[in-house]
Amino acid sequence: MSDLMKRFTGWDAAILAVLVLFVIVAGLVVPDFATGRNASFMVLDLAPVLLIALPMTLIIVTGEIDLSVASTLGLSSAVMGALWDGGMSIEVIIPICLVLGAVLGAVNGLFITGFGLPSLAVTIGTLALYRGLAFVVLGDRAVAQFPGSYTEWVIGSSAGIPNLVWPLLVLLLVFGTVLHATPLGRSLFTMGAGVDAARFSGIRVARTKFWLYVVCGAVAALAGVLWTLRYSSARADNGTGLELAVVAAVLLGGVSIFGGRGTLWGVLGGVMLLAAVQNALRLADVSNEALQVVTGLLLIVSVLAPNAVGAIRSAVARRRRRPPPPAPAAPPEPLPVSSDPSPSPAVRSS
Repeated sequence: MSDLMKRFTGWDAAILAVLVLFVIVAGLVVPDFATGRNASFMVLDLAPVLLIALPMTLIIVTGEIDLSVASTLGLSSAVMGALWDGGMSIEVIIPICLVLGAVLGAVNGLFITGFGLPSLAVTIGTLALYRGLAFVVLGDRAVAQFPGSYTEWVIGSSAGIPNLVWPLLVLLLVFGTVLHATPLGRSLFTMGAGVDAARFSGIRVARTKFWLYVVCGAVAALAGVLWTLRYSSARADNGTGLELAVVAAVLLGGVSIFGGRGTLWGVLGGVMLLAAVQNALRLADVSNEALQVVTGLLLIVSVLAPNAVGAIRSAVARRRRRPPPPAPAAPPEPLPVSSDPSPSPAVRSS
């Protein structure tokens, strides 16, 4: 099968088909779903998920994970609110928040690559640590009244297209190019396939993973800035539970939880499908608890479905490679029988 056929029959194409089908059905069934206003709200909803999903994809491709991203978002929002409440300029606050996110990511990277600790355990710990620090910084209060020019740009649109679409597209192209068209991207897949093989290939595994966590922390902090400006409210609990949606979207997009497989374009489809499902359920007045149940189910499906598809493809491939059974041997031909009734010469001579 050619590469072109694989592209149209792979998991990415399946996610795209499901997305299109769901949008059509939701547009016919759910009131106000197929409107431009609702599409703008959907972009605002998926923006933080897609932002964090970009570096998260690179991390999961290497076989690691970062569950502290939502807490990094919350701490970034809390620091932003505290500094703004203290009279600091927003132009200075935003770079400080991005640097803070990079530092938080570096802490994760140091424990994982420097001390050899499992990423799941480390980032569960920092998930609680960073969220606790957010409440230390801001408490349970909310800070509002951010500059109108910033909040209006985040929630605004130009020529009917939300403003956030353009930076999201730029970052998508940057991360997509890095993952799929550079030696660094190929090394990430090699690490996911096997760390020892990657080291023998000359790849600096620890150093690469460390910087991935730094980038992931900075992007999560950027998502915290956008979240705060969108709602014009800095709170320590902003983004709570968002890590579940991010991981679900990445795995739903076909990235293997074990590393070594996945595409960023599939992740984009997974993010859009998850956002469309959640948006349709909200319009149908489904409770937040039910939304969490749906997100959890999608997470389970996103883990099971690619593995099931892979197992089926492997079984089909093995059957195709199996040699055909040998053809049965032809029965021996009978000896020719003479039709002449006269006796043989020996009998006539006697």
